[in-house]
Amino acid sequence: MRKRLVPRITVLTLATMIAVGSVPAFADSKTSVQLDPEMANLEQAATTLIDHVVVDAKVVRLGDLFTNAGEKSEVSVAYAPDPGQRAIFDARWLYRVAHAYKLDWRPFGAQTQAVVERASISIPRDEIKTQILFELADQGVTEEMDVEFATRFQEIYLPASADPVVKVENMNYQPRTGRFTAIIVAGQGVDMERLRMTGRAFRTVDVPVLKSRVLRGDMITEDNVQWVRMKAERVQNDIIVDASDLIGKTPKRGVRAGSPVRGNDVMRPVLVEKNSLVTIIHHMPNMMLTAQGKALQNGADGDVVQIKNGRSNQVIEAEVIGPGRVAVRTLTQQISMSLN
Repeated sequence: MRKRLVPRITVLTLATMIAVGSVPAFADSKTSVQLDPEMANLEQAATTLIDHVVVDAKVVRLGDLFTNAGEKSEVSVAYAPDPGQRAIFDARWLYRVAHAYKLDWRPFGAQTQAVVERASISIPRDEIKTQILFELADQGVTEEMDVEFATRFQEIYLPASADPVVKVENMNYQPRTGRFTAIIVAGQGVDMERLRMTGRAFRTVDVPVLKSRVLRGDMITEDNVQWVRMKAERVQNDIIVDASDLIGKTPKRGVRAGSPVRGNDVMRPVLVEKNSLVTIIHHMPNMMLTAQGKALQNGADGDVVQIKNGRSNQVIEAEVIGPGRVAVRTLTQQISMSLN
């Protein structure tokens, strides 16, 4: 993978080489350039410097850098930077080029410079990743996968005239380790770039997490849940991966939004609290009886808890059916429910 460095300029014409001599074509913007005192104080002439220009050719021409260059505008004076890169021409180099071609121009001072960029199009990292995943699928990998590259880069740059296509020309994948080596071909024809990339493919799992903080006692709803993709190797056995195991529950303690939720981080909401007053409901044929009682246990929806009848002081078992409400099931009802 080509490093994005400020490249060197090669002077193309013999006349420029003779006049300019062996000097750096590009100077880093931090480089200190010493000029003759009288040069630094001269006023700018009719020819002016174009201090920032974008070129779409492989060379930089005199007219790209200076106005009023006349018939010399098309003279090539340096190679253009690679697509996606830029080059900085310092004051000394610019003055010597202008002098070599008899342009009436001098820099204001040592900080004068011209920045040249190459017109380009980019192929983003995600597009390259997609092509590698397609190639893995062609090689028989059926699981949900993602890839990480051994080198950090964001995109591949091609000349502005290039066709922004990318494909995997060759790929070597090791299923045991997940390591791969791929030859990536970007663009076509004379603008084609061929790059060797290495990295690792890994299996992924979609995990439900909370969008925002949910307080203890509040029920988690479907609207509270979003999905994130994680490396399967990082998903431990107690992490909830099924949204149905999260929806309808309440946090036992604070659960950070966006983080995987463990099974013991949530519980069913308590609808009947210990020592609270509850309504006891008893359904009979063509009749519903109600009474007041005291809960002797905490209970969530569907739990069977002990209730002390407020009138008879008799302790009975009833099923929690809602906040502050329990139902007494007859033997016939219990047998019917167990059969269902």
